[in-house]
Amino acid sequence: MTDQPLLQVRDLEVTYRTGGTEVPALRGVSLDIAPGEVVAVVGESGSGKSTLAHAVVGLLAPNASVGAGSVVLGRDELLGRSERALRPIRGRRIGLVPQDPTVSLNPVQRVGRQVAEALRVHGLASRRGARLAAIDLLGRAGLPEPHVRAGQYPHELSGGMRQRVLIAIAIAAGPALLIADEPTSALDATVQKRILDHLEELTRETGTAVLLVTHDLGVAADRADRIAVMSGGLLVEQGPTARILAAPTDPYTRKLLAAAPGLTGAPARVVVPARRAPTEDVDPTAPPLVSVQGLVKDFPLPRSAGRDATQRAVDDVSFDIWRGETLALVGESGSGKSTTARLVLRLADPTAGTVTFDGTDVTRLRGEAWRALRRRAQLVYQNPYASLDPRFTVTEVIAEPLRAFTVGTAAQQRSRAADLVDRVALPVSVLDRRPAELSGGQRQRVAIARALALEPDLVVCDEPVSALDVSVQAQVLDLLAELQAEQRLAYLFISHDLAVVRRIAHRVGVMRDGKLLELAPTEELFAAPREDYTRELLAAVAGSRTRKVEAAS
Repeated sequence: MTDQPLLQVRDLEVTYRTGGTEVPALRGVSLDIAPGEVVAVVGESGSGKSTLAHAVVGLLAPNASVGAGSVVLGRDELLGRSERALRPIRGRRIGLVPQDPTVSLNPVQRVGRQVAEALRVHGLASRRGARLAAIDLLGRAGLPEPHVRAGQYPHELSGGMRQRVLIAIAIAAGPALLIADEPTSALDATVQKRILDHLEELTRETGTAVLLVTHDLGVAADRADRIAVMSGGLLVEQGPTARILAAPTDPYTRKLLAAAPGLTGAPARVVVPARRAPTEDVDPTAPPLVSVQGLVKDFPLPRSAGRDATQRAVDDVSFDIWRGETLALVGESGSGKSTTARLVLRLADPTAGTVTFDGTDVTRLRGEAWRALRRRAQLVYQNPYASLDPRFTVTEVIAEPLRAFTVGTAAQQRSRAADLVDRVALPVSVLDRRPAELSGGQRQRVAIARALALEPDLVVCDEPVSALDVSVQAQVLDLLAELQAEQRLAYLFISHDLAVVRRIAHRVGVMRDGKLLELAPTEELFAAPREDYTRELLAAVAGSRTRKVEAAS
C-alpha cells in the first residue's frame, strides 16, 4: 500500500426526500482507502452504509441529493459528473457488487452473456473472447460447472449462485476499487469463505482496494485491514481492525460488538446461548404438522449440457416437522435447501415423493381445498425487495394477505399492519413509505411482518435474517421465538448462518447436492457432527481467523 489514498471521501452529506421531508442519510462522512486496502463499513440497517457506497459510484436513488462534500478517485473528483462521464469509470475503475442479486441481473439474458457484456462494453474482449472469458470469471467467482451456468438464466440459479454472478461481473475489468455491498449475505459459510478468499487474493495480487459494506462483524473482523463504524449517518469510529475489536472507544461500537456472538473468546461465533432446550414445547408423540417423504425434484438443463439433461436439485429427502418446532436446513448454496422449501409449500411440484400437511397429502391438491390449506402456510422470502410490490405502501404490503383472504375490515387490516410493524422493531413512520424508501434490513422486516399477518401454522423462512445487522437480527429471532411459544408455530428455517441456526432451531438437517446428509437435535449436531461435510461447514464460520489470532496470542 502507498501513502497516497486511492479513494478520498470528505465531509459527504446526502439526504433523501420522502413524504415532503428531508431525511439525512450521511452527515459529514470522511473516509480514505489506500490501494490494496480492505476497509469494512459496519453498522445497523439504515445507518448509511449502502448510501455511502452508492454515493461513491454515483448510483444514488432519484430522491437522494448530495448537499456537500467530495469524492476523489485517484486525482479525479467524481461528484458533479454527468451520467455519461461516470459510465467509463463504473466497471473499469470501480467495480460494484450490489446487495440484491435478483433485481441486479437481467432476467431475460443468460448469465454468461451478462458477464461477457462487462468486458465488451469497456472494449476488453471480442465477442468470442468475451464468451470464453465469462466462463473463466464465473469459475473464479466460485460457480460449479461454469460452462453450464453460463447458459442458464438468473431464475435457474440459487440466490448464492446469483450473487457469485454479480461478483464475476464486478471483477471482470480488473477495477482499482471494488465496492462490495453485502457481497456474501446470501451465501453459506463455506462458499462465503471461498468468495472472500478470492477477493483477498485479488487485492493482494493486483492492488485492488475493497470497500466492504457488511452487517456481519465476523466477516469484517476476518477480512478488513480497517473498520469504519456508522450510526445514524455519522461515521462514529474508524481504525485498524485489531484496535476496534480490542478497544472500541464509541459506545455504539461496543454495543455492536456485544451483540455479535463469537467475536471474542472461544469457541467461535457459532457458540450462541441456546434459546431453550431443543425439545421444549414439542410433543414428538403427536402426529407431525408436516411430513415429507421421498421428495425428489429434477430440473432440465440447457441444451449445451446435453439432450434431455436434468439436474437433480432434491434427491430422496424425508423429514417431519411438529407443531411448535423449528427445523433448520443448512448447506451450501445450490444444495437444495430453498427448492425443498418451495416443494413443501407447493410453489413447485415434486418429481416424486409426497408432502403431508396436517394429515392431508397436498402434493397434488387443487382448487379451494389447496387455497384453504395455503392460508395456514406462509413464506418469508430470501429476497425481500423482489417480493414486495414497489407500488404499495408498507401498510398495503402487510395487509395484502388479509385482503386476499377477506380477513377483517379495512380499518382492522391497517391496525394489524401497525401492530406487526411494531413487533418487528420498525418505527410507525414506515407505514406510509414504499419498499424503495427502506433499507435492505427494513424491507426484510416488512416481509416477515407480512408473512405473520394471517397467523399461520407453518412459516417457511428462507434466509429471513440474512440482510439484518446483528442487533436487529437478535430482535427478529426473539420475535419468532415469542410467536412460536404463543401460537405453537412451526418453522422450516433455511439459513447459511450457523450462529442463527443454533439460536433458533430445535433440529438441524444438513443438505448437500440435494441429499439430506444428517438430521439431528441442534446441540447434538454442533457438539458431535457425524459427517465430514458438517464439520467443514462449522469450521468455515466467519470469525474463525480472529479466534485463531486470539488463541495464538
